Amino acid sequence: MNMTHSFDALMQEFPMVAILRGIRKDEVVEHTRVLIDAGFRLIEVPLNSPEPFVSIRLLQETFGDQAVIGAGTVLTMSQLTELVATGAKLMVCPHTDPELIKAAKVAGLFAMPGFFTASEAFAALHAGADAVKLFPAEALPTINVVKALGAVIPADTWLCPVGGVTPDNVADYLNVGARGFGLGSALYKKGQSVETTKANAQAFAAAWKAFQVGALN
Repeated sequence: MNMTHSFDALMQEFPMVAILRGIRKDEVVEHTRVLIDAGFRLIEVPLNSPEPFVSIRLLQETFGDQAVIGAGTVLTMSQLTELVATGAKLMVCPHTDPELIKAAKVAGLFAMPGFFTASEAFAALHAGADAVKLFPAEALPTINVVKALGAVIPADTWLCPVGGVTPDNVADYLNVGARGFGLGSALYKKGQSVETTKANAQAFAAAWKAFQVGALN
């Protein structure tokens, strides 16, 4: 994959970010390989995983020409600095910190901060966010919330629910204005087999393809 492709192009191709929370450095390459084979192009290792920067560096070295690799649960400027040093290009955080978003953009990273209110979403976008993740989505009557937010947030925003997303409800979210997703435990749970990750990844890929076919008809 030509890594000059924009974040927009990658999300249009396959608008799902894989969240590998809890993954270990000795297994991260195997799991990521099956995710990429299924179509995933954005992979994050949350910083509350074991030795996350070791895993991120491994992924960047192995798959940096095929996917955008990054860190999740980035909370501080020092963590951002350490992320930049790995060569990875994606910063995901659970909150709206305009200064952190701006710093990520200055460093040449894609930024995907979390938000919970319309005010936070607009603050994140104003700071330069490439996407905003509605987190924790499962804490809300999410379909209704996404529909309401979609009425006010610019239509070209990558509005991505994170939490509680499954292959069965992907289309429901997309039909009311979501444009992408962050996928956690429904895709990867700490300790699961590579075979399980592969099956989960293929199920999400099938849901996305089915939505695309339906949208064309």
